[in-house]
Amino acid sequence: MTLPLALADLDEIPVDRLNGVGEQRRRVLSEVNVHSVFDLITYYPRRYIDRSKEAPIVDCVIGEQIMVVGEITKVTSRSTRNRRSLVEAIISDGTGTVRATFFNQAWRKKQLLEGLTVALFGKIDEYRGAKQMANPLIDFVGDKTGRIVAVYPQSEKAGLVSWELARWVTEALRRCEERGIEDPVPESVRLKYDLLSRHDALRRIHEPAELSDVQKARNRLVFDELLRVQLTLRLSKLHRESAVRGIDHDLDKFLSTDFFSSLPFELTAAQKRAVTEINTDIAKARPMHRLLQGDVGSGKTLVAFQGLINAVANGHQGAFMAPTEILAEQHYLGLKEMAEGFEVPDSRTLTGVRPLSIKLLSNSVPAPEKKRIVRQLKDGSVDVAVGTHSLIQSGVSFKSLSFVVVDEQHRFGVEQRAKLREHSREDGRWPHLLVMTATPIPRTAAMTVYGDLDVSLLDELPPGRIPIETKWVSTPEGVKSAWNYVREEVKEGRQTFVVCPLIDESENIVASSAEATHAELIRGELSGLRVGLLHGRLKASDKERAMEQFRAGLLDVLVATTVIEVGVNIPNASAMVVLSADRFGIAQLHQLRGRVGRSSYKSRCYLVTEDSITEDAVRRLQALENSTDGFELAEVDLELRGEGTIFDQRQSGRSDLKLASLIRDRLWVERARSCSEALVEGHETITLSPMLGKEIEWFISARGPDAENLWRG
Repeated sequence: MTLPLALADLDEIPVDRLNGVGEQRRRVLSEVNVHSVFDLITYYPRRYIDRSKEAPIVDCVIGEQIMVVGEITKVTSRSTRNRRSLVEAIISDGTGTVRATFFNQAWRKKQLLEGLTVALFGKIDEYRGAKQMANPLIDFVGDKTGRIVAVYPQSEKAGLVSWELARWVTEALRRCEERGIEDPVPESVRLKYDLLSRHDALRRIHEPAELSDVQKARNRLVFDELLRVQLTLRLSKLHRESAVRGIDHDLDKFLSTDFFSSLPFELTAAQKRAVTEINTDIAKARPMHRLLQGDVGSGKTLVAFQGLINAVANGHQGAFMAPTEILAEQHYLGLKEMAEGFEVPDSRTLTGVRPLSIKLLSNSVPAPEKKRIVRQLKDGSVDVAVGTHSLIQSGVSFKSLSFVVVDEQHRFGVEQRAKLREHSREDGRWPHLLVMTATPIPRTAAMTVYGDLDVSLLDELPPGRIPIETKWVSTPEGVKSAWNYVREEVKEGRQTFVVCPLIDESENIVASSAEATHAELIRGELSGLRVGLLHGRLKASDKERAMEQFRAGLLDVLVATTVIEVGVNIPNASAMVVLSADRFGIAQLHQLRGRVGRSSYKSRCYLVTEDSITEDAVRRLQALENSTDGFELAEVDLELRGEGTIFDQRQSGRSDLKLASLIRDRLWVERARSCSEALVEGHETITLSPMLGKEIEWFISARGPDAENLWRG
């Protein structure tokens, strides 16, 4: 019996097997990442033309937005008086003609060939008594005569047109008819969610008889994409748990209770929950792989610290890796403060205990001190190492590393995190890994991108915190009120951050620079105050000095770039002024704003812009004015920016979703997640559907290096 064609089979068939795809068209298709028949049939239309809605040219009314379909009868090109290129095409549908004009698009001359049938979308104008469309949307429909015509994304400059793609897709699907395209999704699942068969879905999305076909087809294909991702993540997690040994920690030796009893405050319920989840994980021989997600100021570092000290109490070491030297130093100082007076067991001492040893390892550490720390890490006399990439440099090794914290994990590559774990022990056992982010991730994005991680959520702030008041100002009066507020806060003994998007002034970008702002404030609005400067191009020693002076209260105001975005903890800072705030995204502004409001003092953040900014910038700033909830803002950010920014954080996955959208398809994310759990059932293989198991194996192998990184973690 002839078996249906699997996606893996279609991926092995080169696209030049199709009629009309010679070497030149094959090269053009490769520019849009179409190499195989699988690539082609999953190169989905971007929109559809309903030819029942097209208007005869003779009936077109001046000033209307309209669609017309006709044949190109004449094409000319010339330069205008101001040396702009102008390409003109005359389109006729038998009832009349319309001129399509394209400015500064000289390549249109090669694209617009006489005799081709095209669809034009645009506004009808009149020029010298004739109907005209200026820079219309144009699609090549070829000989497609159906009511609904699919329009594909095109590489227009390379000469790829929609009707060619449609013809090749039609041929590919026709040649699949005899064997059919395999459908590995169990029938029970298809019935539960009212899903088309895969072959039918592919046919309908490319050749719909009705527009309603498109949605039905899309539902099925979106579900396929999301299910593949969910199953891959789930199997990755199970593979890691079964294939890799970890280090189990003795619950009786945990020091969390002693540590927390010494704190002058009560943990939040969310912190207690996260602590319990982490301690449960590290008590097992299976390596923890957990994401600690929390809003700005939710107390992530405290939760991470208890994991580190419990590792030390069990005779092991901990590592805390941060993406920048400033952030690493901040964490080092914070952890040192937490560890003040804290003792750990040590049989080598007369008393049986010694002070907890925490060391900073970064490029700014002098070479002799760095050598000493590296030696102490190897012999075990350093309990916790805090650092940047220096922790994974050649020559750095630990005596017994059992707990790793990676902060702002999206700034580290998958390979960097794996290297820290894999090269940290000689016995082949993996340390437990806790990755942290202060950028709240929408639920559907977390499920899709971080589905191989267990998640601990800190969704509440410590008691006593007063919400930060945020004001967006764009007038001279508003800006003046901001500087007056800064002066009032300084009089009360408080401090202020002033944030700029640039270090130096730029001829190409209209935005505030830290260097110029620092000089202007000293001479003008903040004259007489102690104003410091901090940015990434300063020497390491100058950056440290500026931060230390601000931390010690020797500076009233610190003018900085986004180097202070994360990790900087100055409880006395009660005001922030962000200049050119429209140059920042929601997540970044929320992070910056979180540098104030870290005490019981009332805090305020001013977002300063010009009076004329984009509509999206207005929505971002209004959202920040109206909410201090990072998770709520993350949803707004997802709506405004799309899911690309989420996938970029993980550094894999974007290519996995050709059709699905985390914004539009939240329901299907949930369904795919639920289905993956039911299909795997705690095993390393997919139950109920061997075909689906094979498809996921192919899917993982087809991802190349991304797949290996996924398995490694």
